Amino acid sequence: MSTVDPIVKLTDVTFGYPSIGLTAPVLEDVSLEVVPDDFLGIVGPNGGGKTTLLKIILGLLVPQRGTVKVFGTSACRVCSRIGYVPQHAEIDSSVPANVLDVVLMGRLGRSLWGPRYGRKHVEVAMEALERTGTQDLARRPIGTLSGGQRQRVLIARALAGDAGLLLLDEPTSGVDAHMEHGLIDLLRELNASLPIVMISHDISFVSSCLKRVACLNRTLTIHAADEVSDATVAEMYHGHVRAVQHDDSCAHSGADRPKGGKGSA
Repeated sequence: MSTVDPIVKLTDVTFGYPSIGLTAPVLEDVSLEVVPDDFLGIVGPNGGGKTTLLKIILGLLVPQRGTVKVFGTSACRVCSRIGYVPQHAEIDSSVPANVLDVVLMGRLGRSLWGPRYGRKHVEVAMEALERTGTQDLARRPIGTLSGGQRQRVLIARALAGDAGLLLLDEPTSGVDAHMEHGLIDLLRELNASLPIVMISHDISFVSSCLKRVACLNRTLTIHAADEVSDATVAEMYHGHVRAVQHDDSCAHSGADRPKGGKGSA
């Protein structure tokens, strides 16, 4: 057990969706601690409870059993301190909003004038854009961005709320290989100042920056990132896993991937 006070502490959490006819719990007796310098990856099959776990940390869902503490209190009390980047962020590209407008949405709960923002809020939003390397895009229409640029802007929006914890659901999904490497480098830099929890299906691709891996398929086990083996992943996916070999000529190999490294599960 860590001697550092955890940012997130889940104890024996069980959650299900009986209202939609699911009799078995999605999460069962899940216990998890996230410490201040953590970079935790969550992997597991579809339906294994990954997004549900993030929503419980966010306070959007309340477990049937167990306790959840974030920053030492209930999650719903500190939701403004949690930056969240969902897998499918709904931003209508036809809306005449620029990048700065989108990032300022992260300040909405902190503005005394609702959607109107003073100089301080703009400065904080610009700082978030600078942290994500997108300050030059501030006046660009949001609908003109590439997938990688859009993800960086969404991360900036999450940071603009003075986040002390960053949660990401498949942040590299739909992003090309070059942009994917850049996003991983960005997350590594951000982890120097705040804990990060991210869902990913391509755990081998980001293992160079992850510190721990949570294998989740209703129940949860934690491993150091360098302890996750093919056998660990195969057991979690009940054997239905395909390892993809990449060589140096493959667009997905990347400079940081060891030659012949495994692809996504």
